[in-house]
Amino acid sequence: MLEVRDLDFNYNGAQILKHINLVANKGEFIGIIGPNGSGKTTLLKNVINILKPGSGAVLINDNNINGMRSRDVAKNVGMVSQGVSINFEFTVEDIVLMGRTPYIQGSENIEDIDIVQDAMKKTNTYHLRKRLITQLSGGELQRVIIARALAQAPKVLLLDEPTSHLDISNQIEILNLIKNAAVKGMVVIAVIHDLNLAAYYCDRIYLLHDGEIIATGNSHQVLTPSNIKRAFNIQAEVIDAKTTNSLYVMPVLGARV
Repeated sequence: MLEVRDLDFNYNGAQILKHINLVANKGEFIGIIGPNGSGKTTLLKNVINILKPGSGAVLINDNNINGMRSRDVAKNVGMVSQGVSINFEFTVEDIVLMGRTPYIQGSENIEDIDIVQDAMKKTNTYHLRKRLITQLSGGELQRVIIARALAQAPKVLLLDEPTSHLDISNQIEILNLIKNAAVKGMVVIAVIHDLNLAAYYCDRIYLLHDGEIIATGNSHQVLTPSNIKRAFNIQAEVIDAKTTNSLYVMPVLGARV
């Protein structure tokens, strides 16, 4: 289990995150939504210990991540950042093997190779393993970066806008892959801009606004017209779509509050 307990984070005298409380259990796909500048990426960086909270704590199975060695953090939490750019001519296999760094003592062994190959197969990148990373499309690159995170074998997988700049087909492929990782027992926490994709895929959603969680729960509890108005400053119609058994958020164009 991952728990963020009463976390505050300040930067240059400004409070970016305020009293954040979040719980994610094994097998859950948690979505974090909110407008630009609401603190979503900052929250993920606190969870993975890139940033240190001013107060509060991030706990994994009741262990404070701030007291862990970086190698142990990497064994517990993996992160797929937004807008990853790799300009060195590594092969796909080389990139995915980097996910085994926390475990490798000297050189990789047969178990490491097996885990890397399994991660590539799960992400449909095995056939690309000898290709240079610089030769991939955006969707292929994103799957490789997720394969690297899966090769890390973390208990918690964080993703910051994993579908940004991808077409709808690649968005669905990536989110199906992430959902499957959660179904198999991983804790998955993803920042997602598309409210409709968050509604469809996420077990629970946290809505951030000005560094605070203003709503949490399932999609029906969080994606209400009043919550959307408060967070995004727009009017929206929320439809219960029977064909997808999910909510559909439709902004009322031209109407601002």
